[in-house]
Amino acid sequence: MSASGGRAPLATVLAANAVSITGNALTLIGVPWFALDTTGSPGKAGLVAFCAAAPVVVSAIIGGPVIDRIGRRRISVVSDLVCAFALAAIPLLHRAGLLDFWMLCALMAVTGLFHAPGETARHVLVPDLARGAGTPLPRAASLYDAVSRGARMSGAALAGVLVAVIGADAVLLLDAATFGLSALLVLVGLRNVPSAAPRPDPAPFSLSGYRADLREGYGFVLRSRLLLGVVLMVMTTNGLAQGWSAILLPVHARENLGGSAALGLLVAVFGGCALLAALLYGAVGHRFPRRALFTAGFLLCGAPPCVAAALTDTTLPLLVTMAAGGLGAGLLNPILATVVYERVPDELRSRVSGVTTAGVLLTTPLGGLAAGQLIEGAGLTAALLAFGAVYFLATLAPAVFPCWREMDSVPPRVSSSEPSTPAPAPAPGARTPRR
Repeated sequence: MSASGGRAPLATVLAANAVSITGNALTLIGVPWFALDTTGSPGKAGLVAFCAAAPVVVSAIIGGPVIDRIGRRRISVVSDLVCAFALAAIPLLHRAGLLDFWMLCALMAVTGLFHAPGETARHVLVPDLARGAGTPLPRAASLYDAVSRGARMSGAALAGVLVAVIGADAVLLLDAATFGLSALLVLVGLRNVPSAAPRPDPAPFSLSGYRADLREGYGFVLRSRLLLGVVLMVMTTNGLAQGWSAILLPVHARENLGGSAALGLLVAVFGGCALLAALLYGAVGHRFPRRALFTAGFLLCGAPPCVAAALTDTTLPLLVTMAAGGLGAGLLNPILATVVYERVPDELRSRVSGVTTAGVLLTTPLGGLAAGQLIEGAGLTAALLAFGAVYFLATLAPAVFPCWREMDSVPPRVSSSEPSTPAPAPAPGARTPRR
């Protein structure tokens, strides 16, 4: 399926994702702070993070064929609306004196279960909408990530101030409103876009056909050494990142940096620098080897913030480290998105995206849970250093394993039956071919 012409559908997806991710940034700060305020326990806050992350993995594992059958537009709208209602219920129940801890965990699990399919549905639309808009694929991938980074930056800065001024429960209400707005944008802006519609003339639903669709997606990833290597590495680092962002950094800010305003500033600076790096990559990134940039970016954004937080109780050194880490992080998603878009055939994109999303999120439920338990058992400093050490080892993978060399090659058009054979890397300064 191809997208209808013009730039409006691509702009709609970018705008909806910006609104939704602004809400995610509010959640990133509002939910841990709400859990810490209402329970006073890093361990329980880690359990809330686990409940939010575990269903994301489940929905990503089984959701690829569902997205194709129901339609990317419908999935995006429904998932955003369910997340809006679940998030709004948390502060409303709390204010009514009816919110038990298990309810908080259950509502966060609902948001996790429905959030991933909506984000995946928008993400897999980008190549078709980029072609319709006449935008080169690497530039569209960078623009998609830059918009996401900018939304995360502004949302984090806003959340840090709002938590301090109006409280975490009010921030969750605002988060619910952002999901509602995202649903409205997609509902109106992607009408009559073929690639956003359900798969034409789908076969009648059957468990055997559904399993075949799942096997096709998983088989494609398992046959590609590069895609499998990406999934395994990012699976590890995402678990560590979840522990850092959901538990370690909020607890450090609460105990040592003066509260939520410092947390919002740190996350905003990280997001702002990541936004700058994503924009720079979109402009000139094709001139440089992907693997070298990817490795350097991960080495900057992984271990250093954890180590800096462990070694200092003041904001400025960590702020500088977060800025450098943001510059590294901004390179990662545009590179990965371009690599995946180049290697996955159009007809398998939803299924393969579901597989890769499930794979890279597999450890995220454990990240927050492990961080909370480690803080209560060994202390914050030991937890930060442990996470930093594992992060450093994981980010060496692209420099060590030969399969990552394929990242610098542009494959020919692939078929759904087998992974692509890498083509020679383009000459320095050559533009990546439009897909």
